[in-house]
Parts: sequence; C-alpha cells; structure tokens
Amino acid sequence: MLELSGVNSYYTKAHILRDLGFSVQAGQVVSLLGRNGAGKTTTLKSIMQLVKPRSGSISFEGQSLTALPPHRVAKLGLGYVPEDRRIFTDLTILENLEVGRQPARDGVYEWTIDVLFDLFPNLKERRQNRGKALSGGEQQMLSIARTLMGNPKLLLLDEPSEGIAPVIVEQLAETILKLKAEGLPVLLSEQNMHFARIVADRAVIVEGGSVKYDGTFEDLDAQPEIRDTYLSV
Repeated sequence: MLELSGVNSYYTKAHILRDLGFSVQAGQVVSLLGRNGAGKTTTLKSIMQLVKPRSGSISFEGQSLTALPPHRVAKLGLGYVPEDRRIFTDLTILENLEVGRQPARDGVYEWTIDVLFDLFPNLKERRQNRGKALSGGEQQMLSIARTLMGNPKLLLLDEPSEGIAPVIVEQLAETILKLKAEGLPVLLSEQNMHFARIVADRAVIVEGGSVKYDGTFEDLDAQPEIRDTYLSV
C-alpha cells in the first residue's frame, strides 16, 4: 500500500532522511524503531508531505504523494496522529470527533462515533468533557479516535505510547490489535520495544535517517548486535 524509496528530507540545511526506503503492505502493522533524533517523526511527516522530500519517491496505492499538499494526502486515505496529539482543547470529545468526520470509503471499515466509543470506553464516559480536562492518555485516545473518524485506509501513529501511564499503554496496544483485526494497516514510530513487539508484524530500524534493519522481531532477536547497536541506550 505504501512505498518509500530513496527519500531524502531536510530541515533547511540539515539532512535528516538519507535515501530512506521501506514499504507497508495491506493489513500489516509496521513499527519504526530508533533513538530520539533517528528520523522517525520526519519519516511520517515526509509521508504526509508536511516535510517535502527533496528527492526520492513516496507512493500510496500506486499514486505518488510527492507533488501533493498535505490535505490531498489525507483525502487519499492516510490518517496521521502526531506526537503532540493536536486535539482541540476547548472543544468537547464529541466536537473533536465531528471535526475529524469524513465520508465512508468503498471497501474500508466505517468508523462511527458509536463504534469508537466501544473501542475507547473512557471517551464515552467523558464525551461532554472538553479536551483540556482530559489526561494525557485520554488525549492520545481522542487523537486516534478523531483520525479514525476520517475512515483512513492506513493509519500513521507517532510515538503513541510516549508519556502515557502503563495501564493506558496496555489499552492502546489492545486498540491497535483491534484495528489490525479490522484490516486497517498501521505504521507507528516507537521507542518502546515491548509495545512495538506486541502490536507490530515487522520492525524497521532507523538510525541517522537511514534504514538499518527491516524484518521480523524474531529475526531481530537472532541478531542482537543490531539491536544493541541501534536501539540500546
């Protein structure tokens, strides 16, 4: 569904992504792993065209994304949950969800408010609360739910477990597994190896803006030198 090849992205003169390439197949959950500053967030922003790659190609379902503005990328069916969540703090949970609503897509599971409240019961209980009254974990749930209201074909999650209480991290893992069961592919960036291992089919390790490993967690376990070189603190 999603293909990146030879992607080079910059912040002004700083060269962040260096010939980066990998793919996400239909129905897969793929985890981008790496230390802070490795290029994970820039990868997701480059896919959404929030950062414009200077070279290389990014395609979704065979269509090039590199000439499109971010809103057109979203309309193609890419849903993006940023690390800083970006919920509307003065709107209620229900109002935040309505902001994210897009029409149903052919062949794609339709996410309604009732379905999302079943997926996130914490939000259902507090549906009239404003965003600023929510905990960090609840804001993360709301950010994911609002993105799902767009009925995406593929979901991008940036550091979903960061700064979240362990019990909420467990709920998020269960949620991602439910999304996978519904056939929604997910690309997530993570530093939490345990979390990534629970939810993902494949690991893509990024260091210095380049892919250093692309494979299963089982194969990664058989190559501890890669894990120690690129993931250990």
